[in-house]
Amino acid sequence: KNERPSLVIAGSLCHGVAVMLRLWDVARPLARSSFRGRLPLAAPPRGLCSSSSSDAVVVERVGPEGRIAIIRLNRPDKLNAMTTELGDAFVEVVAKLNRDDAQGLGAVVITGAGKAFSAGGDLQFLRDRHTDTPSRNASIMRTFYQRFLCVRSLPVPVIAAINGPAIGAGLCFALACDVRIAAPKAKMGLTFTALGLHPGMGATHFLPSIVGPQVAAELLLTGKVISGEEAAQYGLVARTAEDPLAAAIESAAAMAVAGPVAVRTTVRSLRMRQDVGLDQALQREADSQAQCYASLDYRDGIEAIAEKRKPNFVQFEHYREQA
Repeated sequence: KNERPSLVIAGSLCHGVAVMLRLWDVARPLARSSFRGRLPLAAPPRGLCSSSSSDAVVVERVGPEGRIAIIRLNRPDKLNAMTTELGDAFVEVVAKLNRDDAQGLGAVVITGAGKAFSAGGDLQFLRDRHTDTPSRNASIMRTFYQRFLCVRSLPVPVIAAINGPAIGAGLCFALACDVRIAAPKAKMGLTFTALGLHPGMGATHFLPSIVGPQVAAELLLTGKVISGEEAAQYGLVARTAEDPLAAAIESAAAMAVAGPVAVRTTVRSLRMRQDVGLDQALQREADSQAQCYASLDYRDGIEAIAEKRKPNFVQFEHYREQA
């Protein structure tokens, strides 16, 4: 009698499924034992990218045959804030992985150096947007988004190991990854509206598809900050772990020992479904952010951060035609 429920498959197909299940039973403990905890560096593949030219982003290849790449945002003194420099360095690293190092690559893990995953936008960059023009800001933001969303060009699964705060654009970056694993107490929030700013970098596109439209609406419209444990309850992260990097590497290992063609094509299928409407959403977000950047409320929201106070929003407008 077959003890696995609902497997009613005849003849050779049944035998094939049994073999696949057996292979997984063997592969799973091997992946766990081989990749548990912090792994030694593998012998670097030829052409390995160890860091960006500015060292703002650092790459390691770990595990047998270096099949897993760990990408670290490496500005811990700034809590890995999303700056143009960091974005350009990330583009450089992703391009090199795609160009030179994709052979033998099974999965990618992204995390932050130090205490934070990424604390979001850089304060000076945000201040500069208020003094720029809406038309320029819309273009600047589309370019800014793409610096980090290029993560989706990697042909293999990408797991975000959220080791600490992931706020604003930092959380948007994690949403663009295929899987998220967070520390239980890691703070996460799409705090845009609390600053007087429309969400960006795909937040309004990815979040509803991950947690559902109602939960997404509450998180986006309030700017609420939640813990990793709450994020797991919402389905925002796959699970929590005290050491999210080790947990992410373990998950990546299970992906890296599966059939590479099957894994890569599955990644492509999942992303293609997610990407329907993404370009329109990004343009809408860039235009809406450009409109908000010009507002008095946005200026007060940014200054409130610097002054460590609550913002005073007053721009409650009516939209009736003036007589």
